[in-house]
Amino acid sequence: MGAIGKTMLDKPLGRRSLLRGAGALTVAACAPWTSGCAPDDDALTFFFAANPEERDARLRIVDEFQRRHPEIKVRPVLSGPGVMQQLSTFCAGGKCPDVLMAWDLTYAELADRGVLLDLNTMLAQDRAFAAELKSDSIGELYETFSYNGGQYALPEQWSGNYLFYNKRLFADAGVAPPPGTWDKPWSFGEFLDAARSLTKRNPSGRVGQWGFVNTFLSYYSAGLFAMNNGVPWSDPRRNPSHLNFDNDAFIEAVQFYADLTNRYRVAPNGSEQQSMSTTDLFSVGKAAIALGGHWRYQTFIRADALDFDVAPLPVGPRRAGRPACSNIGATGLAVAASSRHREKAWEFVKFATGPVGQALVGESSLFVPVLRSALASPGFAKAHGSIGNLAVLTEGPAHSEGLPITPAWEKVNALMDRNMGPVLRGKRPATSLTGLAHAVDEVLRSP
Repeated sequence: MGAIGKTMLDKPLGRRSLLRGAGALTVAACAPWTSGCAPDDDALTFFFAANPEERDARLRIVDEFQRRHPEIKVRPVLSGPGVMQQLSTFCAGGKCPDVLMAWDLTYAELADRGVLLDLNTMLAQDRAFAAELKSDSIGELYETFSYNGGQYALPEQWSGNYLFYNKRLFADAGVAPPPGTWDKPWSFGEFLDAARSLTKRNPSGRVGQWGFVNTFLSYYSAGLFAMNNGVPWSDPRRNPSHLNFDNDAFIEAVQFYADLTNRYRVAPNGSEQQSMSTTDLFSVGKAAIALGGHWRYQTFIRADALDFDVAPLPVGPRRAGRPACSNIGATGLAVAASSRHREKAWEFVKFATGPVGQALVGESSLFVPVLRSALASPGFAKAHGSIGNLAVLTEGPAHSEGLPITPAWEKVNALMDRNMGPVLRGKRPATSLTGLAHAVDEVLRSP
């Protein structure tokens, strides 16, 4: 997921480019900062996860950084499967990479263990940059990486969620398109009415076109509907002692989300997705609305004859009259507390999260940048020329609400997977989530 210009770098990097100034891209299976993998101890190691297209975009940033800072060599390291396990293994052995990609939901575990440097120590020595960053940042994203008084990463891209919709299918069905701003979203009822009108069945009852599909993790998507029914996942957000799975508004929204599949039949169930993924269903015009994040944009713009736009998520009755929200879903860049190249690492983090790096992020069409200047830039607009409701993207970060920040999130995630699955499959009512709330409380008491 997840989840980064044409004026500066106007073509994709080929294999030779990948092996050029940035140094050979290495997979973490042979971590280049460990003995026997690479001889250059002076190189700055940059650990990140990405699909091939995202990898190329991130390496553009590395390449441009090295063009401007030829004295600093960067060795990019692409993560293999199991990112957190790899980082835990490397860092426990005293071999952390210098710069690490950090995820909003899991960085607190690393910060709690002392793996990450508190960047406030660097910001205090770099007051001009700190002031510029603060004035250009979106508070919700910047503060996502603040934990127990420390700033453990700087945000580098937003991967919140919203709706994609097929304009032709809406027009063919005579359904008005969804609102194009976060301030005036559909209600749950309006969303359901549209999804019903856009679901098409043949005489035998078999669905040929779905009204709605989800391309995100199902239990997180259900939680997004809960957030848009007026209840946060937790209060406080940091180090909570309780998550709101047993809150009436949370339960009602999760039940509504589950009913889209199991009661209203406007979304496919698991067996109906076996022959074609939900992403493919939307890509080929067999689904009218898809929930997902910007990481789906590249897939959809390449789909044949797919004319789509974006819209905010709908809001439930308990949030009526208020703007819709997304999850934050951001990644950031952190510096290892044990780094021997702390100053070099800081220069790279500053570049990638500052105006130039964020302009490259915006121009890539692969990511949504996190600085206001980059969101408002011509480069970002040009990279999204087919999008009519561009405000859904440019204003999405400011309309984002965060999930809990706790060192126990990996354990919480496992409990959600186990307990919310039966609800979303229609095997249990959403009221059963009270049991999940109690189980999570136990985990939060001893993370």
